Amino acid sequence: MNASSVATACLLHFDDEQGAAERLAAAADLALRPVQRHRFPDGELRLTLPVDASGRLPERVVVLRSLHQPNEKLIELMLVARAARDLGVRHLTLVAPYLAYMRQDIAFHPGEAVSQRIVGPFLASLFDAVVSVDPHLHRVATLEEAVPAAQTAVISGALLLADWIALQRPGAMLMGPDGESAQWVAQAAERHGFDYAVCTKERHGDRSVSVVLPPVDVQGRCVVLLDDMASTGHTLAQATRLLR
Repeated sequence: MNASSVATACLLHFDDEQGAAERLAAAADLALRPVQRHRFPDGELRLTLPVDASGRLPERVVVLRSLHQPNEKLIELMLVARAARDLGVRHLTLVAPYLAYMRQDIAFHPGEAVSQRIVGPFLASLFDAVVSVDPHLHRVATLEEAVPAAQTAVISGALLLADWIALQRPGAMLMGPDGESAQWVAQAAERHGFDYAVCTKERHGDRSVSVVLPPVDVQGRCVVLLDDMASTGHTLAQATRLLR
């Protein structure tokens, strides 16, 4: 980012992501500005954006919001994005390390809302660019297909996790708890030459999962379970019990 763009760019963040926002702002050389939240007794939110003395925002703004516990945060993003446009922002980027509502990419039962096809275009209508870390895409190949914004970027944490594992548990075996984790496990294993394997999973509901270990010898091995997303943690917990 050059000097002229830095002068017209800032990072908006919420108070519960202060630490991550500080690190991102320092790395990207962005001015850090907090969004103020007020909660009314009935649960509604009033957001106040950090405008300058003229009541405006810079032309380029980045919004940091990781979308775990997503329902209220989606309302926050809608309010922030619409208000930011009114306050002079021309280019708006969402950095969502975790991107919610990506798991439901087809209707598994009649009448189900396919949330990815609804939330993805909704975010694309608010933001010019969307950045996420290892979004949970299954039957969709790219983030751009799920979130059809003008610009999208995916950052993978697999290689950084591999580096950390190599330092903390050299010689470990990596294991994915289900087939969807295979791509990340393979990337991490290749980086440092780890042995790896992937479990199979049969899901019977949100909280009912059967895991079958792969036919590999783990006796005496240090095994590191690696997955892109843990909702309840039941799949990882069951795989751990079986490994023990």
